[in-house]
Amino acid sequence: MMSDSYTPNRQTAPVIGLNVDIGNMSNLSRAIFNISKSPMAHSYVCVANAHMLTLARQTSDFKEVLNNASLVVPDGMPLVWTQRLKGFKNAERVCGPDLMLELCEQASLHDGSIYLLGGNSSTLSLLSEKLLNLFPGLRIAGMHAPAALPERPTIDEELIRKINNSGANILFVGLGCPKQEYWCATHAPYLRPIAIGVGAAFDFHAGTKKRPPALIQSLGLEWLYRLLSEPRRLWKRYLTTNTSFIYYSLLDLIKHKK
Repeated sequence: MMSDSYTPNRQTAPVIGLNVDIGNMSNLSRAIFNISKSPMAHSYVCVANAHMLTLARQTSDFKEVLNNASLVVPDGMPLVWTQRLKGFKNAERVCGPDLMLELCEQASLHDGSIYLLGGNSSTLSLLSEKLLNLFPGLRIAGMHAPAALPERPTIDEELIRKINNSGANILFVGLGCPKQEYWCATHAPYLRPIAIGVGAAFDFHAGTKKRPPALIQSLGLEWLYRLLSEPRRLWKRYLTTNTSFIYYSLLDLIKHKK
């Protein structure tokens, strides 16, 4: 699935047993954009944080989803810290919302186009307006707000045709984890554009949710900010997955030191 332009130089480091790409916004976004220019990308990218890796560690088929991705970029600072503790001092965070903007800029400058999948019609309208204001040369080939989907969506042939016929080469999927990753893995073999799960980036850029301040993000406390913003929805997720991630990380680092 990986583009030949990136595979030979791909560098990863395991984080709680899953390979996560090492790099920075510049080279990883460039790798993604290069794949997107293939006639049929058949590829997807996972934008990973502690929650996603913990789910993959605990669920075999979700682990396979991450293992089959063209890239697994480190969105969470705990992933980057782990990579650095293992000797990869050049590891940097590649934040999902920022990655989305970087790819939109590249698309606007290099004859690319995007497709937006997720959210609702109101969010998509606000999001598309924001992106076009930021990148006047950007072509939004299409957008679709799906009805409620199960956690593991089945193949939607009509939507595949719609996306492929749009001519888009980058597909942003904002369905939330793990639904968006399952969707990407299921549909990527039939898609022309490269699919990227970007989670809450749709809401952040549309302005329907407030993004954590840069300092909070750099300290690795984005999860706490979001928990305080949406305690009823997120308390169980962060209580269980963050605790499990710390436990798995300790085991991982002890094993690495041996």
